[in-house]
Amino acid sequence: MPLLINLHRLEEEDLHLTGELSPAEVNYEFEDEMIRVESPLLYDLDISNSGDNLLVQGQISVQLACECVRCLKPFQLTVALDPWDLLLPLIGEDSPEIVDDCVDILPYLREDSLLEFPRHPVCSVECKGLNMEPPTISATPATPSEAEDSSAWSELNKLKLK
Repeated sequence: MPLLINLHRLEEEDLHLTGELSPAEVNYEFEDEMIRVESPLLYDLDISNSGDNLLVQGQISVQLACECVRCLKPFQLTVALDPWDLLLPLIGEDSPEIVDDCVDILPYLREDSLLEFPRHPVCSVECKGLNMEPPTISATPATPSEAEDSSAWSELNKLKLK
């Protein structure tokens, strides 16, 4: 679903847009097993015509369902761009497509919020990750024969080389 700005209406007065877009409407195109977008993208924007440019200022945010890359624990992370600014030229090579005096700013919201997603989500800075320590082995064997059997060299001692 596009987020259209009517340029003709914008000539008369500045606009204020507040709302939300579902993840399906935003259409985040990324594949990451550790990050899922399950909540809407929230926006609160002031839009004005600045000569040959469209000026959009405000804030956008989205909550992510993440899995920590260190400990694999699920957690929530809010990505917020506050302030968020967009200066969009309406004339020239970099200008967006204008259809029926309307400009879609959704691609810019999507791109800027996507750039703020973590590459490797971590539940906290202090997270030490999974406990991967090997089990402790008793340093002193109970009997001398156990010492011989537990030695790394015991198998080599059994070889008879002549």
